[in-house]
Amino acid sequence: MRKSVCFLAVLIALSWTASAALASRGAVVRENFANLGDWKPLRFDNTKKNTSYSEADEDGIACLKARSVGSSSAIVCNTEFNVYRYPLVRWKWKVSNIYAKGDIGNRKENDSPARLYVMFKYNPERAGFFTKLKYSIAKKIYGRYPPRYALCYVWANRRHRERIITSPGFGDIKYVVLEAGNGEVGRWREEEVNVLQDFKEAFGKMPPAIADISFMDDSDDTGGRSTAWLASLKVMRQVPSFRKGIAASLKDKAVGP
Repeated sequence: MRKSVCFLAVLIALSWTASAALASRGAVVRENFANLGDWKPLRFDNTKKNTSYSEADEDGIACLKARSVGSSSAIVCNTEFNVYRYPLVRWKWKVSNIYAKGDIGNRKENDSPARLYVMFKYNPERAGFFTKLKYSIAKKIYGRYPPRYALCYVWANRRHRERIITSPGFGDIKYVVLEAGNGEVGRWREEEVNVLQDFKEAFGKMPPAIADISFMDDSDDTGGRSTAWLASLKVMRQVPSFRKGIAASLKDKAVGP
């Protein structure tokens, strides 16, 4: 009996160790915000004031701090990733307040205190004639191609009837409402999304393969002000369910009668 229990304990330990190693190898982005060396600002020509971004310590947690005062700009992670290999994005965030006048469904009031974008890279080899023309013009203006599509995971002012909302200004951007209203303001909230599933639901097709991530606190339309924090950002592989089943089975046998 003791040998069986010891053997199962070793198997569990090995399973947990292997799972930890797989998790370590399985994350293409693992950002703890000790510094912002892997991030770059993204500013908009039609915005007078930029949101400020800095590394911070909030509640003892190393994080990215965004402070918006009637401003709008984003910060972009330099690491691109293949969404078919790494479909899971996990993070936690907190906001100081919502914008009472903000409405992500209204182009004139399109503000929210926290947005995490997954931006899908434009591929000219797979574009039609008119799309190529539009993106060629954009590249001449901005010096690079804009994203082809974007999923915007948002902390909204209020709950909407739909979970996914088309941006009122850009049909190729879909808002996915994860948090809304005042109920969780001032508290850390943990999120995990599958961008492949969300893209398919939002656009009715599968996405371009390459993407990157940006974060934004946006208040230029309403003139509001807020602070948002982002921490523990990871972009990961999806662990096959059979591994979870094996670990659970071993655990049950070890603690069972």
